[in-house]
Amino acid sequence: MEVHVIQPTLNDAIFGARTRPHLLHQTVVMQLANRRSGSAATKTKGFVRGGGKKPWKQKGTGRARSGSTRSPIWVGGGTVFGPTPRDYSYRMPRTARREALLSALSMKNREGKLIVVDKLELEAAKTKVMVKALAELKVSSALIVIPQADPTIERSARNLPKVKVLRVEGLNVYDLLRYDHLILTEGALKLLEERLAA
Repeated sequence: MEVHVIQPTLNDAIFGARTRPHLLHQTVVMQLANRRSGSAATKTKGFVRGGGKKPWKQKGTGRARSGSTRSPIWVGGGTVFGPTPRDYSYRMPRTARREALLSALSMKNREGKLIVVDKLELEAAKTKVMVKALAELKVSSALIVIPQADPTIERSARNLPKVKVLRVEGLNVYDLLRYDHLILTEGALKLLEERLAA
């Protein structure tokens, strides 16, 4: 399979924006926070099995008062102030997210790590075919952006740890910064410019 690199005229508003490190940082932190499951949990004394009967009577034993064997100070008791399930996700303003994406795209362009190909068609959904295609481009770590779903490309890159395939609508700052090169097909570039032109 031959891969032809093209040199299209890029939109300066999208690929020539100034770098904004603070927005890149905020967006990555937001994305990682949104991925957290927040499912860590412990049981308080009200949720630990047992402890329904008062261990001994209130007065007359000489021992300290006790109402439950599941008290936090007892072995087998509940946890105090332990983690409970929570939602870590939040959203930055839409304009800030857009500016961060433009900043990441422009940074790739300035660093010479943006590659535009006319098309990316593999003859078979095999990892070695994708490796060969990337070798032609002299790339080892890449984020490949395609215009629409393509099972052949997606399956071919699935087992490569330094390669990821995304559709245009899934393009994000975290993945742009995580991989060395950005590979766009001509169709993906057109859709991306339409999406970000507003």
